Amino acid sequence: MTEAWTKWGGLVSEQSQSGQSVAAFCRERGLRAWHFYEWKKRLRESEGAKFVEVQIAVPAEPVRPTGARSGAIEIRLREGRSLVVEPGFDANHLRAFRAHLLLNSP
Repeated sequence: MTEAWTKWGGLVSEQSQSGQSVAAFCRERGLRAWHFYEWKKRLRESEGAKFVEVQIAVPAEPVRPTGARSGAIEIRLREGRSLVVEPGFDANHLRAFRAHLLLNSP
C-alpha cells in the first residue's frame, strides 16, 4: 500500500467518525472536497473485491493429474462454471476474467 492510500484511508475513516460533513471536514483541513470524494470512491472500490469465500471440497477418491493438466489449479464457480489455471498462465488474462465475472455477476 502506498503512502497516498494510507493517508487517504485515514482521512476517509476520520471523516466518517467525526460526524462532520465532507465539506466541513475538508474545509477544516484545507482539502478539496472533490479530491476527497475521488479517494473515497477508490478506497471503496478496492475493498469490494478483496476477499471471496472459497470452499475446498475433498474428492471421494484421489485425483491423479493427467499430462495435460499436471500442476493446474481448477477453480469451480457458481452455476457449474470453472476456471483452470495452468502453470505459466498470463496473469493479465486472469485479471480480465475476474473483472468480467464482477461486472456480470447478479
